[in-house]
Amino acid sequence: MTQNKRTFSLELFPPQTPEGAAKLRAARARMAALKPRFFSVTFGAGGSTRDRTLETVLEIQQEGYQAAPHLSCIGSTRESIRSILEQYRANGIRHLVALRGDLPSGMARPGAFRYANELVEFIRAETGDCFHIEVAAYPEYHPQAKNPQDDLQSFKRKLDAGANSAITQYFYNFDAYAHFIDECQAIGIDLPIVPGIMPIAGYSSLARFSDTCGAEIPRWIRKKLESYGDDNASIRAFGLDVVTGLCERLLANGAPGLHFYTLNQDALTAALWQRLRLS
Repeated sequence: MTQNKRTFSLELFPPQTPEGAAKLRAARARMAALKPRFFSVTFGAGGSTRDRTLETVLEIQQEGYQAAPHLSCIGSTRESIRSILEQYRANGIRHLVALRGDLPSGMARPGAFRYANELVEFIRAETGDCFHIEVAAYPEYHPQAKNPQDDLQSFKRKLDAGANSAITQYFYNFDAYAHFIDECQAIGIDLPIVPGIMPIAGYSSLARFSDTCGAEIPRWIRKKLESYGDDNASIRAFGLDVVTGLCERLLANGAPGLHFYTLNQDALTAALWQRLRLS
């Protein structure tokens, strides 16, 4: 696969305040100079950021860039999803990231859809081929999966429902992704599965989040990060080396692109982009 056929993209989350919106616009302008294929924009638990997701997506579109809003089915009704799809279609959005999402605290029932494959089926039934649909993949398995085989079949159901491609949870273990791709190919999955990449900006918050979402930080990386203590400059320098090496190995072994979880910060993603010569 040649580089110009690969998809290099960036993820943002909707800002909560006017100050956050201003900061994101500035960061996004710098990220846009990298020429990503698209910006994805997250959607809060239970649709909690629905309006801000739409606002951010429309801003991106108006600036001349492609946007791919996340759409979470947990806590949603068929009517609410139908309304969102109509808004996106009316505004020229043609790319979605369809997810199950997390059940918000205090919510007892998931809503009209229990799983992402049901959301994908609904989008296809309502809109046909209007949207390119991405779904999530978990090379190290979803933290709520019963077992690896059940998780793989859950992923296949999303693709069978009509998804076009997938973006993975972030990982730092190349072998986890390579093994996952082998397993997918063994059951006939041949759609693009783009690795999700998380730059390393710090250790404590990354460790907490990774433990929650089931993303392993290999022991040698964890121990090295721990050894730096509060030396953030050394953490970032080491992190850049680790993640650059991971990305180089992924691309050398045929990964169909890279999707960067920017956390609305451009510096580390830009440094990785330049090291990898993705522009």
